[in-house]
Amino acid sequence: MADLHSTFLGIDSPNPFWLASAPPTDKEYNVRRAFEAGWGGVVWKTLGEAGPPVVNVNGPRYGAIFGADRRLLGLNNIELITDRPLEVNLEEITRVKRDYPDHAVIVSLMVPCEEEPWRKILNEVELTGADGVELNFGCPHGMAERGMGAAVGQVPEYIEMVTGWVKKHSNLPCIVKLTPNISNILMPAEAALRGGADAVSLINTINSITSVNLDAMSPEPMIDGMGTHGGYCGPAVKPIAMNMVAEIARNKATSGLPISAIGGVTTWRDAAEFMALGAANVQVCTAAMTYGFKVVQEMISGLSQWMDEKGHTSTADFVGLATPNVTDWQHLNLDHVTKAVINQDDCIKCGRCFAACEDTSHQAIEMSDDRTFTVKEDECVACNLCVNVCPVESCITMRTLEPGEVDERTGMIIPETKRTWLQHPNNPSADPNMCIVRGQ
Repeated sequence: MADLHSTFLGIDSPNPFWLASAPPTDKEYNVRRAFEAGWGGVVWKTLGEAGPPVVNVNGPRYGAIFGADRRLLGLNNIELITDRPLEVNLEEITRVKRDYPDHAVIVSLMVPCEEEPWRKILNEVELTGADGVELNFGCPHGMAERGMGAAVGQVPEYIEMVTGWVKKHSNLPCIVKLTPNISNILMPAEAALRGGADAVSLINTINSITSVNLDAMSPEPMIDGMGTHGGYCGPAVKPIAMNMVAEIARNKATSGLPISAIGGVTTWRDAAEFMALGAANVQVCTAAMTYGFKVVQEMISGLSQWMDEKGHTSTADFVGLATPNVTDWQHLNLDHVTKAVINQDDCIKCGRCFAACEDTSHQAIEMSDDRTFTVKEDECVACNLCVNVCPVESCITMRTLEPGEVDERTGMIIPETKRTWLQHPNNPSADPNMCIVRGQ
């Protein structure tokens, strides 16, 4: 039986599923419900310094992108950090951690970019018994305009400086939450490491406008006739998040840095994919806001069943297993050839593969008078578009040509050895002595 128990930075939790810092973790009531539903940990919604709390809008805070079946693909929010008094949050955190000692309670923080406010709030958080802190360097709206959030996260020198203050004034494990609104995620990750961060979490939300009201001519969500950019999250951001997690995991300077992955985790498979790329656990927000806290039960049962099927006894068994197989394009095998194959028994003759290939790809699918669709191997480049647009799962698959077979498109005999762009004669920068010429 798979053991989903998770240890992250020495912090134990029953499973690797944590709720991210967001509306679901804004108060004691929510967090208690979350733990009772099965969540392994929470990152408490971001706290600010003492004094008058921030003021949120009193109108729509969320915009959305939907699929054809109205399934929520992406959520945009313009909500700020907690608008409840600091002392109230601290009291609630203390009670929750006391009553749930075996669950992870991390406190997200965002205060002005000065050392004293950080020292002060860290001292107060330590008194709650919380397991660690997460530095919110990612919020792209509202707080960034006040010199916090992404305004810090987009400047590596600030990340290193503030992280250093946190490590100077607190013994709590420090997780730095990174913004995706930057050209190279490795720069802030390496800065966090230099500052002494114990881990990073990513991604925070992506700066976005999800829709425009064409009657009012205003972005949505709309407040009194006007709108603003907000933070985008949900299933649609998962590919962006996975790439950034993988980049940190395979980068030599940051390869040992623990990662808590965030971005579109909706199912157990999403979590397993992030963890295979190097994340030790995952944080979830949109799925909980869409389906409620009990969605974690499906995540737990699904991950446990998959681990049993694969023979993994703990989550540590598969963390990072996919990382060595993530590479740069120039290292891909250019002599690996596949061809599309259509299963005629499964084909429903919709013609979607033909339309996509004929109009936008390589004219490699033929349609007969009775609407039988076949692949023209002398034209097929195996781009995979037909597989992706086919509405019948596994109706179209890719067959790998074995060494010795002939690629009908190029005439090349598939070799035993591989050739990357670095050995390809068409590469003007390649070393001529390293180039491998194939007969084709």
